[in-house]
Amino acid sequence: MPKQNARWASGSGVIPMFPTLVWRVQLETQVQKWIDAKILATLARMREALPPLAPGQGWQSIQTLHTHEDFQDLVSCVLRTVATVLRFLRIGYDAFEVSACWATVLAPGAAHRMHNHPNNYLSCVYYLRTHPGADTITFHDPRSQTGIIQPPVINLTAENTDHVVVKVQSGTLLVFPAYLQHSVEANASDEERVSISFNIMFSAFTENLSKPLWGDHTSVPHKGGAKRSPGRSRKGFIQGNPDRPAGSPSVDSASTQP
Repeated sequence: MPKQNARWASGSGVIPMFPTLVWRVQLETQVQKWIDAKILATLARMREALPPLAPGQGWQSIQTLHTHEDFQDLVSCVLRTVATVLRFLRIGYDAFEVSACWATVLAPGAAHRMHNHPNNYLSCVYYLRTHPGADTITFHDPRSQTGIIQPPVINLTAENTDHVVVKVQSGTLLVFPAYLQHSVEANASDEERVSISFNIMFSAFTENLSKPLWGDHTSVPHKGGAKRSPGRSRKGFIQGNPDRPAGSPSVDSASTQP
């Protein structure tokens, strides 16, 4: 064994695994103004027969706003962003659709408790109106087991925190996994906070994606007559060579069996 102060390692590094990703898009100013004007007018008509929100109250619309004509420009932006996300994730099945879309209005003092969006793959939120004190969303660590031991830390970092507060502004679009727990702190401004949420799910899910996670499956037609990529098993990922299938000779095949 070398002396204590002698060089003992030829190299070191940190291997990131199983990241939780949130995508952020900021709409161009003119696009944002065009979209916001139409949607805010529509929401005002929906609420005109309702009493004003009292402090601490919130309002949510019906969940089919994506079918409304005045929302189509925003829906187009969302669909283009989701398509980019699926390409980034190398998802082999790219036929997807909006399964729900609704507006949320939070009066001063109103908050939104921690929740997620079951039975969807992705969720999105677009911010129509934010204000100082009403311009964040909090995402919570989905790995519940990390809370078993919580030693004190010197500084909070992305590697040791159990939640991340994301700053947003009017015109921001966020896309994140639907399983990811999130919440909204109480509106500390004097104005209403207005956002539009979307859920995204694969088309014909049970027909095309309910097969086992192992083995090879032939391509099948998908929406529009195109074919989806046959995709790959998710048995394992080999660090440093993502194109190499799990179970190859360089790894213990027993460790990758389903």
